[in-house]
Amino acid sequence: MSQIIPRRKFIRSAALAGGSMVLLPHLKGNAMVLASPANGYFLNEFGIDEALCRKLLSKALSRGGDFADLYFEHTVSSFLGLEDGKVNRSYGDITLGVGIRTVKGDQVGYGFTQDLTEESMMSVAATAASLCDTSATAVSDEFSRPALKNYYPVDPGLIEIPGSLKLPVLQQINEKCFSFSPLVVKVNAGFSHDLKHIMVVTSDGIIAEDTQPSGYIYASVVVEKDGKRESSGWNLGGKRDFSYYTSEVVEKVASKAVNNALKLFDAIQPPAGEIPVVLGPGVTGILLHEAIGHGMEADFNRKKISTYSTMLNKKVAEPFVTIIDDATNLNLSGSINVDDEGVPGKKTILVENGILTGYLHDKISAKHYGVEPTGNGRRQSFEHYPLPRMRNTYMLGGDAMPEDVVKAAGNGIYVEDVSNGQVKIGEGDFAFYVSQGRMIENGKLTAPVKDINIMGNGPKMLSNIVMAANDLEMFEGGGGMCGKNGQGVRVSFGLPTCLVKSMTVGGTRQKGGAS
Repeated sequence: MSQIIPRRKFIRSAALAGGSMVLLPHLKGNAMVLASPANGYFLNEFGIDEALCRKLLSKALSRGGDFADLYFEHTVSSFLGLEDGKVNRSYGDITLGVGIRTVKGDQVGYGFTQDLTEESMMSVAATAASLCDTSATAVSDEFSRPALKNYYPVDPGLIEIPGSLKLPVLQQINEKCFSFSPLVVKVNAGFSHDLKHIMVVTSDGIIAEDTQPSGYIYASVVVEKDGKRESSGWNLGGKRDFSYYTSEVVEKVASKAVNNALKLFDAIQPPAGEIPVVLGPGVTGILLHEAIGHGMEADFNRKKISTYSTMLNKKVAEPFVTIIDDATNLNLSGSINVDDEGVPGKKTILVENGILTGYLHDKISAKHYGVEPTGNGRRQSFEHYPLPRMRNTYMLGGDAMPEDVVKAAGNGIYVEDVSNGQVKIGEGDFAFYVSQGRMIENGKLTAPVKDINIMGNGPKMLSNIVMAANDLEMFEGGGGMCGKNGQGVRVSFGLPTCLVKSMTVGGTRQKGGAS
């Protein structure tokens, strides 16, 4: 039975029409040796010590179970928004609590509380323990801390971003957007920032802490010409401190938003039908994430939902195709020093030289398959238990030049950005809206296109990738979440320019036609 994900937000909120990319020529080794600075935060701020953690875990396993864990979280979030130069939105939120999980096989007992008193937490642990009804399971005699590398090193003095620093950045975005074209009639700008502290404590003796900054700036513009309006947007961000948001970054966000909107005045619709499609580098990796990546999450395979459940160690793509899910890319939204089960962040190869070599595992699926967890156990907050989730998912580049990939397509379309659509996890069937693209005619990029959909099947698209360029880029936006089972987590993705020999394109050959 398929799981249908309707009208996905696809990583970024509806107000944001894009992100940015960063070229990663050295993806094979992005490890930082700096230690995570978070150790001791929950002890110092809330008095959560090892003795209390052991007591909570013992209660969670008092009626049996394979293992138990505690997930403490303290997150401070803020947002400031401008519309045409005036502040029109400002809000903040504080999240504090603990989630306690007991696991038996593939069953989960779970409870959470915002009250970090011993009485409240013990009650939650008893709720988690009610999953089982056997003799107690022992908790490890000793706790140790895994050695964590730091994939988002930041300046401690710039990690918190007050509104007084956000406002000038937003005013610059507003001014830049209006200055780029007299056709700009409306500008929305926003600055979002979260600072999350987590601590995971497991019954097998692991304590892991992390501090995770996340944020982004965005511009959304409306342009008008001869009574016709178009709109577009762009954002930049990731796990960064305030020093990232320079005048250069502001200019990139504003110029991309304005230029993308202006291009739409001249956009046409291509012919409908089965035609070659070239996926441009960077943000089009969203197709890889949605149409293929979710199908490689181990819970869908353990439950026989995914098409890939019977394809392990089999050919799924051409030999030049290697797909990786990676926690170790510096400062990207999906990078993590440690996952939400206490497993250090690492790189996981899913497809190597065209062969499906593995899935994305949390602890439950790893035990089912008899493998080590891959560090993909992630959750939205302490109110949720972890699931296998992607981090930064990308395909390595090939040997071709980007222009040679376009030339090889002959006649087709070139996709620069996509947005809302539908995906069926089981079969991998998908439909995406192309928000930015170009026609390919006689092997050359020509007129811009808009208001079209591309449709296909994820496994088939993967097998139909017949050429890849040497220009892998990663999505560097920060404005949105990947949804699964009611939970949202931050991710990124990437792709080199690649040729899919055949995809279904919906459109009509009309100048400025409507969809």
